[in-house]
Amino acid sequence: MEISPNAVPPVCRIQDYGKFLYEKDKSERAARKKQKVIIIKEVKFSVTVDEHDYQTKKNQAVRFLHEGDKVKASLRFRGRQMAHRELGYQIINRLIQDIGEAGIVEFHPRMEGTTLHAILAPGKKMEQAKKPEAAKPEAAKKTASAKPAEAVEPEQTPAAQA
Repeated sequence: MEISPNAVPPVCRIQDYGKFLYEKDKSERAARKKQKVIIIKEVKFSVTVDEHDYQTKKNQAVRFLHEGDKVKASLRFRGRQMAHRELGYQIINRLIQDIGEAGIVEFHPRMEGTTLHAILAPGKKMEQAKKPEAAKPEAAKKTASAKPAEAVEPEQTPAAQA
């Protein structure tokens, strides 16, 4: 079995080929386990969406983005609503503004037939913000335990002077 063909001289090893294939397959399976499969989840709006319904669907979209999934925001026009496409664009653009840094726009709002849709991907800043949050509680515990120790030291020093 050739290990390093580019080395001078080339490095080879005598090995069972079946064992080699088994180990290779096992390492590939382990690599696949660690991968995050990105799923596109859809949030559907209508032109006549009420404020509370809009807020609920916006919160769902933010939750999906925090979980690492992409979000497809779609808005379907029915009948005479096609005459007022600007209302649909306003709703989708408002959603993009409200989501803010939780997501980045992958595809800007565009019409396909009677459907207006945009695709949002998770923001990179949100992924980086999650990692330091896990470290903050540990640091807070250390500082909390350090404060009583500091309070004890000044009491001992006046007693030592007397």
